[in-house]
Amino acid sequence: MEPDELLKVRDRYDREMRRDALPDAAEARVERVGAVVRQTAPGQGWNGVLWSDLDEETADAEIAAQVAYFAGRGAGDFEWKLYDHDRPTDLGDRLRAAGFVPEPAETLLVGRVDELAALPVDPPEGITLRVVTDEAGVDLMMDVHAKAFGTERPRIRHLLLTLLEEEPETIAAVVAMAGDTPVSAARMEMRPGSSFAGLWGGGTLPEWRGRGIYRLLVAHRARIAAERGIRHLQVDASDDSRPILERLGFTRLGTTVPYVWTGTA
Repeated sequence: MEPDELLKVRDRYDREMRRDALPDAAEARVERVGAVVRQTAPGQGWNGVLWSDLDEETADAEIAAQVAYFAGRGAGDFEWKLYDHDRPTDLGDRLRAAGFVPEPAETLLVGRVDELAALPVDPPEGITLRVVTDEAGVDLMMDVHAKAFGTERPRIRHLLLTLLEEEPETIAAVVAMAGDTPVSAARMEMRPGSSFAGLWGGGTLPEWRGRGIYRLLVAHRARIAAERGIRHLQVDASDDSRPILERLGFTRLGTTVPYVWTGTA
């Protein structure tokens, strides 16, 4: 994409996915309070700040207000999703000073659905795709993620089960199977009316990497997005997945860092 187009896409992303964001599940609530858009959710749902419009004079007070709000709800922890073009330029430093802990930075990538849907989708030899529609499929995904990323993800399991039960049209999840063994898994989240869909997961067992499975799962989800009339796919990419996605046609929009408040600072 040309620089002017990238700026337009970034502005649209900020508007649709952040400032005017919809909840990521029916049980969650998104609200704009002054210069901040935040999501609150019960139980294992995601809590955090999605967007802000701050400056040097308002940032510290707004950070303190959000800490007080989420602490008052007993959320336990919440996330401030910071992007490198957010204002003020030292917002990350202010978050750290307030007790937030930054997690590893991710690259915000975006790709055109029409181009990605044209990628080859022939599975590597011995691989079949299983569409996830129930708890058994979700458990297969969690097994892959635990082995690929080395962590258990109960919050993601809860989200997937909730979406499949209450809003199945907003989720497309798939597992790559080698016989009866799950070897890779990924999902796509689609909010009504948005021109963006988010790609998440994409974990592949180490011994199955480098065989084209990751590309297969991207192409599979891109074709679903094309059928829904979605224009762009978005990824918060790790350093491992970024070069693969860029080779497939994704372009960098910026960098994002999750700043997490645990209540222990």
